[in-house]
Amino acid sequence: MNMPQKNSHTSTFVAQLKQLDRLLCASRPLWQNRSFECKQLPWAETFPALAETVWQLADIELDEIDACQSRLSELLLPSLRKDLLAKGNDWDLNLLLPSSLTTATAIEPLLDFDDMAHFSAHIKGRKWQQIAAFSAKIPESNLPVLEWCAGKGHLGRLIAKLNQRSVTSLEWQQNLCDAGQQFADKWQLPQHFICADAFDAQQQQLKKEQLAVALHACGDLHVTLLKHAKQAGTKQLVISPCCYHLIKAKSYQPLSNAAKESELLLSRADLQLPLQQSTIASEKHKQYRLQEIAWRLAFDSLQREMRHVDEYLPVPAIKLSQLNGSFEAFCRWAATSKQVVLNEPIDWAHYQALGYERQRLTRRIDIVAHLFRAVLEKWLLLDRVCYLEESGYRVELSEFCANSVSPRNALISAFK
Repeated sequence: MNMPQKNSHTSTFVAQLKQLDRLLCASRPLWQNRSFECKQLPWAETFPALAETVWQLADIELDEIDACQSRLSELLLPSLRKDLLAKGNDWDLNLLLPSSLTTATAIEPLLDFDDMAHFSAHIKGRKWQQIAAFSAKIPESNLPVLEWCAGKGHLGRLIAKLNQRSVTSLEWQQNLCDAGQQFADKWQLPQHFICADAFDAQQQQLKKEQLAVALHACGDLHVTLLKHAKQAGTKQLVISPCCYHLIKAKSYQPLSNAAKESELLLSRADLQLPLQQSTIASEKHKQYRLQEIAWRLAFDSLQREMRHVDEYLPVPAIKLSQLNGSFEAFCRWAATSKQVVLNEPIDWAHYQALGYERQRLTRRIDIVAHLFRAVLEKWLLLDRVCYLEESGYRVELSEFCANSVSPRNALISAFK
């Protein structure tokens, strides 16, 4: 992820946000689409070279290309540049080139205590790596720590263990609080839990003389923390945002004055774009995923004709076992779920073929949109950074771990 360096003055991050904003506003036709509603490449006439390039990509290579932002840029940017030149448009495409601000620090030397293996035994590998890398970025001080949306308090427990700092872990599920407290008591750590809803007037938990931390707090949860911290004047914040689309509002509500000036109107679907990155799964799981997409789109084509309503109809989540059955059985299940009357006879092979055609189309619409996923995430991160700056904080934006450990590896550190 290409992230800005530490700010030397308030306007640095604001200028970068506005730079990204210009690119995102200009490129909306390429990334602000709902691919499953499209019957053709929605931007094909405006960007013919790009359209030709994506149709030349082999289906079997799309997941691998999508998983590597540098490969994606390498394959698509020349065609996009050609189309922009033909139209006389000037976009700063360098903003789409991936780069990393920091190299993840080795975890083991930072966490050097004799019983580390026993301490982390019940935490899954990747989660432990994330917690360990995040804890290594905690600033040294004597401030008590508030762990926001703590779960079982794994992060808070490690902070308490490494620094013998007092940690209050806020979590709304009582069973997780109980489990976390048992762990803390077992290790005789200065950690205690508060069972409460982060949305329910928890401003009183934020204090001035405090460090508030949040690892992968979703959407409104981390935004609520920022707002409460601002009001309380909390001295230090270290957060890693996640799942920007998990918000109560129907569209994104900018935090900073700079973002409020933007023309962007971001739906919840738009906010999912930064999270859309292929992982190199097993071949069997990839085939299941592609089959499910094709079958869902096939049923969509079928239901539009049966209902005489030309709009997408979402279908509930399915069990993996259903994909081992027949396409017809899947469609009948989906029709029953959505109360769609099927008029017999039905050419099942025809609709199944339509589904696979639409799957090939949606994957190409999505892969072009994915050129902009990192830029959109940086815009969202900078909105949070600028908001904190406006609130009187000195802010740093960095990465706390490698992308392979977690794609949501951005770290916002704020100090007063």
